[in-house]
Amino acid sequence: MLRKISTEADLPALGSSVSRVVQMTSSDGEAVRNLANFILSDVALTQKILRISNTVCYRTASGTPVTTVSKAIFLLGFDTVKTAALAMLLVDGMSGKNAKSVRNELSHSLCASIVGREIARRSHFKDAEEAAVAALFKNIGRVLVASHEHDQYDKISKLVEAGTHTPAQASQQVLGCSFDVLAEAVLREWNIPDSIVQALTPPAPGVLKPAKGRQEWLQQVAAFSSAAARLIPSAGTPGQEAASKAVLTRFGAALGLDHAKLNQLFAGVAQETRVIASSTELALHSEEHEHVTSPAAEGPTSGAPAAIATEVTSQAKPDRGEVESGLPSELLLDIIDEPQGMQVVERHASGKPMNARDMLLAGVQDVTQMMASGRCKVNDLMLLVLETLYNSMGFRFATVCLKDIHTHQFRARISMGEKNAERQADFVFPVHTARDLFHLALENDADLMISDATAPKIRDLLPAWHRTLLPDARSFIVLPLVVQKKQLGLFYADRAQAAPEGVPQDETALIKTLKGQVLAALHSR
Repeated sequence: MLRKISTEADLPALGSSVSRVVQMTSSDGEAVRNLANFILSDVALTQKILRISNTVCYRTASGTPVTTVSKAIFLLGFDTVKTAALAMLLVDGMSGKNAKSVRNELSHSLCASIVGREIARRSHFKDAEEAAVAALFKNIGRVLVASHEHDQYDKISKLVEAGTHTPAQASQQVLGCSFDVLAEAVLREWNIPDSIVQALTPPAPGVLKPAKGRQEWLQQVAAFSSAAARLIPSAGTPGQEAASKAVLTRFGAALGLDHAKLNQLFAGVAQETRVIASSTELALHSEEHEHVTSPAAEGPTSGAPAAIATEVTSQAKPDRGEVESGLPSELLLDIIDEPQGMQVVERHASGKPMNARDMLLAGVQDVTQMMASGRCKVNDLMLLVLETLYNSMGFRFATVCLKDIHTHQFRARISMGEKNAERQADFVFPVHTARDLFHLALENDADLMISDATAPKIRDLLPAWHRTLLPDARSFIVLPLVVQKKQLGLFYADRAQAAPEGVPQDETALIKTLKGQVLAALHSR
């Protein structure tokens, strides 16, 4: 079984992806950025996370649509998005074969992970969120057998249905080992942390007492979550009450549950499971799935554009004279007098969405909400702004470059898009003044939009490091971050196509507002 699984074409890659996500922890300073980048690297995964964020369970009180992964993580919470992403990876990686059986088992895993997360929220243990991951993987042995040895899966199911064997006895007879032992072997192959692997070990039989330590507690939560997930889909059916009472008798004292809390837990988990199952295309119940609204189909709230435009146009415009600034005047990203009407959701030849204004406005609202919460970090704010620019303007690579006072260099710190890790590592240039486009933009605090980087006037201003690192950049944007005349860094994003459509007035105003929000956060540090 293990040899067959290890030689399956897709599973090693799945294991690598799962391991990478599992090892991301909210205590890591770069956790949000890493999780966002991982999700953004997978278009299908990005769409599913955004769909979940825009369902009734998770929508903000204002009803503002969530259009960025960064905002989804801020709104739903790091651990919720992490476990949802793990569930989606398993669904996408395993639901192709023997669909009905595999989907049933994956549905169980999804439900169990949500139960585990809810129990973890009430815990005093450090890194309690691991319980949700352990609960998700508690059923991985059954998923693998259903996917790769369906005949044996059927034999085990028939023995259990006949009432002659427990699931553990049936799997031992047919496979020669329990599902838990198989799961442990596979998760070790995937380099999943030992604390999660050990959590799959069943707790002692009988009525459980409160755990003496975190590892024992993880085992209890994983076992309870799996048992609860078997009951939740059949809530209200004959016999379910007796089964619930048995589960409560075994786990109630250990996990601080009574009859009322258990029913409340089941109801909340059932609703959330239906929502996520709908987004992952897993059918859990015969009940009708909730309608999930695509964020792209929803427009921004009215009234904001005028206020934003007024604020930006009231600021002093940068000098457009080429002689004083050293920059060609047509590069300056400034308010222009050409009105721009509403566009349908299509793309220019450059890749820029025609509804860029709406997407930028949604980003401004997201950043405003994040700042108003009083709990946002500057790095998370930069990530949200960067993702907004990246998506709304159709860039292929985007980064935030900050000054490193120790090396006297400007160095890329956050990036996304095509080859982002590789390009981020080499996106470095010295602080000392040079007469190139980047230093001139910083010296003049001038926001630039280059529509065609092959034009001679532009090419002459491009530094050698940029021509080497990004030789195919045809259009790009540079937004300096200057606070009280101190050059802190810049936003940079590019496309591989020229962008003759330019940046109209309303989009320019919103881009400047996004940059202004970052500057305000940096100034308050």
